[in-house]
Amino acid sequence: MKTRNTGRDPTRAELLEAERVQALTESQQAGHPSAVAADPNALAHINTYGTLPRYYLDIPFSCRICGKQEIWKAADQKWYYETAKGHIDAKAVRCHACRKAANARGQVHEAPGGSQVCTPRKR
Repeated sequence: MKTRNTGRDPTRAELLEAERVQALTESQQAGHPSAVAADPNALAHINTYGTLPRYYLDIPFSCRICGKQEIWKAADQKWYYETAKGHIDAKAVRCHACRKAANARGQVHEAPGGSQVCTPRKR
């Protein structure tokens, strides 16, 4: 059974490919095999003056806490924005291990401006 690549422990080649795809033109990105189409109907909950995504791409990022490099996979973005109804301006900033540790302490969210807002853990 093949396991899904979560982007948690990407190889150097995977990171470079994700960075390369980010640098492509918009038309090249839209036609790239890693692009996952966005569902405009599932994004109806988003109230923004900006544009909504037409597709999602793998996004490489470095964890703000430990510096580990991971990839926020396009399929995970689609789930976050369309199913979990996450805010369209939210981006991955913490690696899986740091996110898991923060959740164990009581979920910590960063508010605009960098201040932290704590949500007590449900028991």
